[in-house]
Amino acid sequence: MRVVIAGGTGFLGRPLTAALVQDQHDVVVLTRGAASSLSRGARAVAWNPNGESGPWASEISGAGVVVNLAGESIAGKRWTAAQKQRILNSRLHATRSLVAAIHAATTPPPIFISGSAVGYYGPLGDEPATEEQRAGSDFLAHVCEQWEREAMRAESGRTRVARIRTGIVLEKDGGALPEMLPPFRFGVGGPVGSGRQYWPWIHRDDWVALVRWAIATPAASGAINATGPHPVPNAEFARALGRAMHRPAFMPAPGFALKLLLGEMAEALLLSGQNAVPAQATRAGFQFRFNTVDKALGAIFA
Repeated sequence: MRVVIAGGTGFLGRPLTAALVQDQHDVVVLTRGAASSLSRGARAVAWNPNGESGPWASEISGAGVVVNLAGESIAGKRWTAAQKQRILNSRLHATRSLVAAIHAATTPPPIFISGSAVGYYGPLGDEPATEEQRAGSDFLAHVCEQWEREAMRAESGRTRVARIRTGIVLEKDGGALPEMLPPFRFGVGGPVGSGRQYWPWIHRDDWVALVRWAIATPAASGAINATGPHPVPNAEFARALGRAMHRPAFMPAPGFALKLLLGEMAEALLLSGQNAVPAQATRAGFQFRFNTVDKALGAIFA
């Protein structure tokens, strides 16, 4: 089966591409630049995600799956007005391009897997957030809501759409985890802000497995929370990270200092959170390999 992945050279795209290649699929990665970080066995095809289709769209017709992971890094730069617009536009334009190609395809793909994030729900308290929870009202919630709306335009009697709302993905070679480690290495790690905010984490291996499961499972459509089954408050996450690293975890990082350093991004990414649970995946039978944060972090630092 041919699988087309936009964003296949990133922190999530690389291991997903490698897993699908290992599954003996013909994996095509749509890329805007050099393919030096392409997983072995995949094919690179140049594209321009400008909101329209293009020559690359010939790969879409007849594909078994299209996966959309393209977009500007949320945490790559401070959130100026221009950067926030880039974050939004990069997602909308890439998704519009893929949807246009799906609509124009003689044989459209039966499955479209499109990225999103638990930021869809906005800052929440302790109440578990399932996929039925309404969208929030902050910047990230607006981004995710518009991103998902564009993806849903691909849905038809011939194409199933799954929107993967990803939490904090854990692995040592990228994502949020490496940024957390220096204080713990020096023995001054601890909770962020109040420590009461929920962090909906997932081990990257489980994230890859969940996407593969969504591809293979006809019932996997609509919104799917890609989070571990037991989100934890940030203070418990810090203690688990300290245990995994054999370091103390008692020194809090003051919220006001993070706001001064990171601006609006600190509140959205660190000081608030969601008790997002994978209700749809659990109901449909997906099995997590790492079902607690201690198991996930213990495996990463074993």
